Amino acid sequence: MRFGIVTDQNQPWPTLVERWQRFEALGFDSAWDCDHFVQPSRPTGPYFEAWTLLAGLAAMTQRIRVGVLVSSNTFRHPSLLAKQSVTLDHISNGRLDIGLGAGWYEPEHPMFGLELWPPGERVARFEEAVELIHNWLTAETTSFAGTYYQLNEAPTRPKPVQRPRPPLVLGGHRPRMLRIIARYADTWNSFGSVDQMRERNARLDDACASLGRDPTSIVRSLYGWAAMMPSDPWASVEAFRDMVGRYADAGVNEFLIDQPRPEQESVLERVAAEVLPSLR
Repeated sequence: MRFGIVTDQNQPWPTLVERWQRFEALGFDSAWDCDHFVQPSRPTGPYFEAWTLLAGLAAMTQRIRVGVLVSSNTFRHPSLLAKQSVTLDHISNGRLDIGLGAGWYEPEHPMFGLELWPPGERVARFEEAVELIHNWLTAETTSFAGTYYQLNEAPTRPKPVQRPRPPLVLGGHRPRMLRIIARYADTWNSFGSVDQMRERNARLDDACASLGRDPTSIVRSLYGWAAMMPSDPWASVEAFRDMVGRYADAGVNEFLIDQPRPEQESVLERVAAEVLPSLR
C-alpha cells in the first residue's frame, strides 16, 4: 500500500513549503496539489496555479513523490502538459507522477474565458490527450493527427528522467473513461463510497481483460476527504485504520487523503509512526 497527502494551495508559500517538507519527513509516499483556478469549496479565497506551484515544491523536497491530482485537460494543450511534465521530472529528479483528468468544475471556466466542452467531447479530447502525451514522452519525435490535437515531428528534448516515462495517474469513473484508463494508466484514481469504488474496480478489471492487460498492473488509488467519507479519517488513529480497511477490501491499494486540520496534527504524526509501517 502507498499513502499520500493532498493539500489545497490556498496557504502562503512558506506554509506550503513547511507542510510538504513535514509530510516528507513523516514518511508519506507522495504529496499532491490540485488543478483549479479557484478552489471549488472556497471560490472567493486565494489559490495558486498547480504546475508552477508543484515545480517550487518539488525543488524544496528530496524524496517524496509529487504530482497534480489531477490536471484538467480543459486548461492546457496536451503538448504543453507533456513539456511541463518533463521539466518537473527533471526538477524532482524523477519523482513526478502525471495526473490527468477530463475536467469538471464548470464555474471556473467562464471566469477565465475557457470552454467546458460537452461531456462526450471532453472524454474524446481526454483520450487523445493521454495518447499524445504517452507517445511524445516515449519517442524521439512525435507526429499526431487527432480530431482535436495535432503534432508535426515534435521532438522530445530532453527526455524524461524516468523511463520509459513518468507514471500516468488517470482520473475517471464512468465506463468509457475506465476503458481509456485500462489502456494507458499506471495508476487509476477515483473517489466515492466503498461500494462505488468496488463497482468501478470490477469494471476496470473487465476493461483490462478485454485488452489482454493484467489488471494488477494498475494501482487503484482513492482520493479521499472527510466530507465524502462516512467519518473523518483524521478523527483518530482508529478512524484512519478503519477507512483503509474498508477501502482496501474494495480493492484500493493507494490512499491520497486531504491533509488534516491543524488540530489533528497529532493524529497525522501517529498515523505516520504507527499505521503506515504496519500497513505497508
